[in-house]
Amino acid sequence: MAKGLRDIKRQIKSVQSTKQITKAMEMVAASKLRRAQEKAAAARPYSDKLKEVVFSIASATKDISHPMFEKRPVKKTGYLVITSDRGLAGGYNTNILKKVMVTIAERHQSKDEYEIFVIGRKGREYFRRRELPVVEDLTDLSDTPSFADIKSIAYAAVQRFELSHIDELHICYNRFVNALTQIPEVDQLLPMITPEKSSAVSASYEYEPSASAVLEVLLPKYAETLIFTALLDGKASELGSKMTAMGSATKNATKMIGDLQLTYNRARQAAITQEISEIVAGADSQS
Repeated sequence: MAKGLRDIKRQIKSVQSTKQITKAMEMVAASKLRRAQEKAAAARPYSDKLKEVVFSIASATKDISHPMFEKRPVKKTGYLVITSDRGLAGGYNTNILKKVMVTIAERHQSKDEYEIFVIGRKGREYFRRRELPVVEDLTDLSDTPSFADIKSIAYAAVQRFELSHIDELHICYNRFVNALTQIPEVDQLLPMITPEKSSAVSASYEYEPSASAVLEVLLPKYAETLIFTALLDGKASELGSKMTAMGSATKNATKMIGDLQLTYNRARQAAITQEISEIVAGADSQS
């Protein structure tokens, strides 16, 4: 019985140690989440203003001729998938990877019809295990990434569309709603929707050297900015999911400790009762 009590006591200590770890991870994730939300919020005005400028120029231009507006028969599709480098984030990676696989299964008959750009070690390992066509990957991003960190993969994805290596580009990420809710999304990034000509009277601008030349520079930057904005949204989703998962783990550890403590007390009470019974029985036998 003493050995059983020692085992229970050791298990209680083990769970208590795990609880301390999960609680610390929950607090760290909560702290990082606030910074990630602030950074995502700070990036939106720039993205919105760039969109306003791009579409203002495009709607004022009589003949829009740019590869990013070009709709062509879809022979090959690109998917840029945003995942995390580490686990312990609840269903964050599972949800978006499942969404991507369902989308691929519905739209494609063979691996020759699509290619994948992936951000995050979890996504890279997932696709490689299944021998899916990953053309470029990016790992080891910080929890507060800068645009320079993802510029190479964003540029590569946009460039492959411009060069007609792919005919569509979709971005796949978890859209942040709150710490409890992250929605997996697969959104078409390219080709962009051609803005309709506005009949409203608007201010007249002059562009140097021309409106088309300005669009030539701004459109790739706009597409890359949309990718970066989705990444920031994904980072906030990852940290929110991690905070929730570690909070649930801490609550489960607390409950487990309570159950083990109750088991320990009952076992100890039973052991004491047995010892008393043996002492009484021994005394009776000598009288």
